[in-house]
Amino acid sequence: MESKIWLSSPHMGGNEQSYVNNAFETNWIAPLGPHVDGFENEIQNFLKDNSLVAALSSGTAALHLALIVLGVKPGDEVICQSKTFSASANPIVYQGATPIFIDSEEDTWNMSPEVLETAIQDRIKKGKKPKAIIAVHLYGMPYKATEIHAIAKSYNIPVIEDNAEALGSSYKNKKCGTFGDIAILSFNGNKIITTSGGGALVTKDEAVKQKAIFLATQARDNAVEYLHSSIGYNYRLSNVLAGIGRGQMEVLEDRVNARRQNFDTYKTALNNIEEITFLNEPKDCYSNRWLSCIMTPSESIREGLRLKLLEYNIESRPLWKPMHQQPVFRSCPSYKNGVSDNLFKKGLCLPSGSNLTENELNRVISGIKTYFRAC
Repeated sequence: MESKIWLSSPHMGGNEQSYVNNAFETNWIAPLGPHVDGFENEIQNFLKDNSLVAALSSGTAALHLALIVLGVKPGDEVICQSKTFSASANPIVYQGATPIFIDSEEDTWNMSPEVLETAIQDRIKKGKKPKAIIAVHLYGMPYKATEIHAIAKSYNIPVIEDNAEALGSSYKNKKCGTFGDIAILSFNGNKIITTSGGGALVTKDEAVKQKAIFLATQARDNAVEYLHSSIGYNYRLSNVLAGIGRGQMEVLEDRVNARRQNFDTYKTALNNIEEITFLNEPKDCYSNRWLSCIMTPSESIREGLRLKLLEYNIESRPLWKPMHQQPVFRSCPSYKNGVSDNLFKKGLCLPSGSNLTENELNRVISGIKTYFRAC
């Protein structure tokens, strides 16, 4: 059997090891150090727009701290995109709050502005104004930021921008990760760049950054003794992993270009298969194409294709199962229009790593063509 083709494997750039070696040579193995500061500065310089960054242990940690900073407490409600990974919703429950799930629109597969406004109005009518909105740039495609943020502003609800999948994407020439009141990044092993595990909180408010850092370092008060007047968390990124991140930032734009090229290769090669459609970039959107995704005519065809690729030792996955379908969230309110359910039934994520070789891409394409020839 030929070697495994993964959906999205880590891709080192070459200089990561030198940063890590420096951490060892200088004995900066403790959780914080110069690479953490350097990594934060490099992300800030990439995002621009007066961005301030706190490097953390995961994107989930960043989202959890964002909710705390925004004052989300037990009994509150937080609006969350339904079509996403569970890490977007889990921190809401950490805070004892209730997720309110919002369906997608077909142009970007992200949160529908129309459904969002309907849900806000309904929750207010029920006496429960949402405390925050979590909007996700799914698979690297920017959400409709103009509409989403206009609605949020009209009801005075802060937006947490879940940019875990979209570092390097932009909307109206503005980098994703700079739209929200607070934004979060992920550097998990499958993301466009990785620190193995890691994430970041992004804000334009120095006080928010400092509060996040305070909470992320066990909420230790400014005292000689270990003094704590608040509950804290062990959420800061280590100096060693930040060193990996610094090496990865050097190749971020190369990684975006490689993933976009993967998408173009798939689309060109599979264009003649009528059963396959792709999500095109709407006007003003620039996607990092973190994952290249296709739509098929039915759930049975999607699953048949996935299994056929698996026979060839190729990993592919259905699009995220909507949160409103997840057993753990079955009791949570949801506002649906059927789009995310349809995407889950018919959509498939193809191998998309920036380290895919031409031979590997051709293997995937050949497997897909073989399947549809037999249909």
